[in-house]
Amino acid sequence: QVQLVESGGGLVQAGGSLRLSCAASGSSLRIGVMAWYRQAPGKQRELVAFISRGGNKNYADSVKGRYTISRDNAKKSTYLQMNNLKPEDTAVYYCNAKDSDYDLNENGYWGQGTQVTVSS
Repeated sequence: QVQLVESGGGLVQAGGSLRLSCAASGSSLRIGVMAWYRQAPGKQRELVAFISRGGNKNYADSVKGRYTISRDNAKKSTYLQMNNLKPEDTAVYYCNAKDSDYDLNENGYWGQGTQVTVSS
């Protein structure tokens, strides 16, 4: 079993930056894809960005050029640098880790979520 602990959310003004961190523990297995999802009030959870174990990255169109995902395999951690934040980025952000390094449909393991609020 894998436990994920997120940190770094908060309140920021539009145009500001935040950095989210997520650390995995409790498993000796290699972690595959690590990803960040978000869920805004009244909306479905959406995939924001993901990174493979080898470092291949992909982003939702809405965050391209503003967000950067990274990971440290030795620390079983992933990070999400969010720049030029907009009010529409306001959501609960969830860290996700999968056993697979290619199957995005795998549910995987989830963090508890961290609130990001962007004021206009």
